[in-house]
Amino acid sequence: MNHPSTLPRQSNRAQIFTIEQVLLALLGGFVLFFGALMVGIAGFQVWHTGRIYPGVSVAGVPVGGMSATRATEAIVQTITYPQTGRIMLQNGDQRWLASPAQLGLILDADASAQQAYQVGRQGNLLSRLEEQFSAWQNGRQLSPVLVFNQQLTINFLHAISEQIDQPVVEPSLKVDGDKAVIVPGQVGQQVDFSTSMDVIATHMRSLQDTLINLTVAETPPTPIDLTAQTRLLESILSQPLTLTMPPNQPDEKGPWEFTPADLAPLLMFEPVGQGADLHLEVGIQQAALADYLSKLEPKLHLEPQNARFIFNDDTRQLDVLQSAVIGRRLDVAASLNSVQSKIRAGEHNMPLEFVFTPPAVTDNTTADQLGITELLHEEVSFFYGSSYDRVQNITTAASNFHGLLVAPGESFSMAASMEDITLDNGYAEALIIFGNQTIKGVGGGVCQVSTTLFRSAFFSGFPISERHAHAYRVSYYEKTAGNTINPNLAGLDATVFVPLVDLKFTNDSPYWLLMETYVNPTYSSLVWKFYSTSDGRTVKWKTTGPINTQEPPKPLYRENPELKTGEVKQVDWEAEGADITVNREVFRGDQVYFSDSFYTHYQPWQAIYEYGPGTEGMPPEQDDD
Repeated sequence: MNHPSTLPRQSNRAQIFTIEQVLLALLGGFVLFFGALMVGIAGFQVWHTGRIYPGVSVAGVPVGGMSATRATEAIVQTITYPQTGRIMLQNGDQRWLASPAQLGLILDADASAQQAYQVGRQGNLLSRLEEQFSAWQNGRQLSPVLVFNQQLTINFLHAISEQIDQPVVEPSLKVDGDKAVIVPGQVGQQVDFSTSMDVIATHMRSLQDTLINLTVAETPPTPIDLTAQTRLLESILSQPLTLTMPPNQPDEKGPWEFTPADLAPLLMFEPVGQGADLHLEVGIQQAALADYLSKLEPKLHLEPQNARFIFNDDTRQLDVLQSAVIGRRLDVAASLNSVQSKIRAGEHNMPLEFVFTPPAVTDNTTADQLGITELLHEEVSFFYGSSYDRVQNITTAASNFHGLLVAPGESFSMAASMEDITLDNGYAEALIIFGNQTIKGVGGGVCQVSTTLFRSAFFSGFPISERHAHAYRVSYYEKTAGNTINPNLAGLDATVFVPLVDLKFTNDSPYWLLMETYVNPTYSSLVWKFYSTSDGRTVKWKTTGPINTQEPPKPLYRENPELKTGEVKQVDWEAEGADITVNREVFRGDQVYFSDSFYTHYQPWQAIYEYGPGTEGMPPEQDDD
């Protein structure tokens, strides 16, 4: 028989034992489950080492379970929008089709794959596991990594902006005959690059084909009242425009007239000012008028010229022979401004603007001011036997120097002081030395003048910087009074051939030098006078005379079909060849101021005869020796 007090105690212990067993079982199961879970998670992580977690997609491309490299390949193969997409840009009726790639859109597949690979791999363990489970359970959609090269967009917009952009054109005028016609303004437009680029970039990121309206800014023309300019233009074209010289000019130039028909194409209509101050100025095209005036300038240019004088031997004063000339130069810039100003004022007669330069010696200059007090030297040469044409040339050439002044220290050039030797300037054809023969040419006889000037400078004691002798001895330059020959004058000749061959000397005195020339055909003489003030210089000279003489070649006879049968004409004359040296010493007081020498080599010269065809005895027989 059991004791009643022991039964409950046994029952309680059994119950406690059973609960402990259950708890132990639960704990064991949890441990087993957690261990299995950890093993599963660990296995999942190991399996996806180097792989993208499941459920991840890039722009609809599933890349879960792929390596980053494989994912890159899949993205490149699938997402072809940059190359195959179509973006239509539009401006009104104008359209331009481009691919996103042309507009600068670039797919960075590597970066996109790396972005997918990082899903579930950032943050602490719990957040990583949570992101992995969410991607596996719900999927994870990623946008691709896109790069936007703005320079390509700018380049494309630049290309099409050339078809869109147009400058604003302000209202203007044009000429129709003699009438002014108002030309309406034009709205300017320009592609807004910044706004257009933002819109393009936003649309392309959607990876969808699209039509985009370009943003184009418009600039309306400024309203201008052209009533006054229209009246002015019609006034300008109502009569000719005339350019004139200033008054009291020594020569008669101009006027230069532009008829309305000439003037109309040269007119310009230039907007001036901005905003409310914008107005239209009527004028002549600056470049066209400048070109016209620049071509006119050389024709109007005058070098200042000193007055020319004759020294009055009785009063010992200067008598004006030729008035001084004030130099002038057309001021193109000032003339442009003046013409523009006057035409806008409605004027039609417009004097040109000049810069004037006074000469050093005017008509009122006195002999005392120039230091001209006496006859310094007088030189005479003779030209007996010269033809009428040769005398004419001597007279014409000598007149260039009559009354001419040479400043102190000036290097005087004979060629620079002469007019061109032409028929228009009063010269005739006469015999000249040209090459290796004596022929007829314009200006034959001018060397009589240069020879006389050379001797004047030589015997006055002035330095001579350039002198050229003739090719052979010319008898004219060795003649003296009475038509006799003085061989000592050989070697004192000088030739000029303007402008290549010159004669130059320097007035190295402190006084002005006045030259006077007198040609007397009756006495076959040319007198050259130097007036100044002596500084005490004197001249001593010696000549070797003709040495190393050479006989001239035998005469040459040649047929001239222009001569008649039986007609014989001498066209060149023989001359003996020789060498001559002339030495000069210039003294000031008892001291030698300077010395110089002039060497001349004369070629032996051949006489030449011409005869008509069939002339008996021509050519004559000549000895061989």
